[in-house]
Amino acid sequence: MEQLTASRRQHYLAVSGLLFGALCWGIIWFPYRIMAELGVSGVISSFYTYAITVLLAGLYFAKHWRGLFKQPFSIVYLALVAGWTNLAYVLAVIDGEVMRVMLLFYLSPLWTLLLAHFYLKEKTPSHGYIAMVISLLGAFIMLYDPQTGAWPLPKNKAEWLALSSGMGFALTNVLTRHADYLSLRAKSFAVWLGVLLVSLAFMPFSAATWPDPQVFSVSHGLIMLLIALLLLAATLSVQYGVSKIPATRASVIFLFELVVAAVASYYLAHERMAMNEWLGGGLIVLAAIFAARAQD
Repeated sequence: MEQLTASRRQHYLAVSGLLFGALCWGIIWFPYRIMAELGVSGVISSFYTYAITVLLAGLYFAKHWRGLFKQPFSIVYLALVAGWTNLAYVLAVIDGEVMRVMLLFYLSPLWTLLLAHFYLKEKTPSHGYIAMVISLLGAFIMLYDPQTGAWPLPKNKAEWLALSSGMGFALTNVLTRHADYLSLRAKSFAVWLGVLLVSLAFMPFSAATWPDPQVFSVSHGLIMLLIALLLLAATLSVQYGVSKIPATRASVIFLFELVVAAVASYYLAHERMAMNEWLGGGLIVLAAIFAARAQD
């Protein structure tokens, strides 16, 4: 009986961790937008917030520092891909409509299935093909404008960044499968450090100038600290959740992020989705559930 109670408690904690992580990622766009309104670009705010995250995580995992320089070189590829994934996502949610950005990002299960099929040589089950068709149909409905009759493609830079972020997330998943020898701590630090490296590399292509840290006000510092805490808490809670719950179930639970983002964007940014966006988005969510079953 005690073992059953402990197992149930562990399950509840894992589900709570996933929901908390989804909550963090569903609202993290808002403080980034506040930074943008205060004159700090997404690239620069990403660099500083992830730098703070690395510092906090370094203090939290200080006893594991000896393993920092014992990682295989393949972790660099994971860091760069994951770094672009996170940076592109931040830039997209700052300038784009939150829910359209989120839904374009959540096409990632489609790219994951394709990469798993052609790169990992994994056999795609029948409901995996169903997921591909549903996700493409959802994207078509959401992006197609009957008034112009143009191709159903992302309509601005933010949406292209969101699409590329979802592709990067899919590639990150594939690389992570190959890197099952890496610890969760190593993978987390790879992501955080990757954002720092990609932010630096992206700076020459950004119109923003690099500010001196001294120009940041107390408000800047508090907002960046809040973002860093959200990033750290989301990473650790999600890692705990996926380590205790099957990946397919965890991916479905994490769709709660879309609910959080929908509510937050409505009340905080006064953004509203059109009927075709609701319909297309619903199909994309349904496809994500089918894709989760395909990866079971």
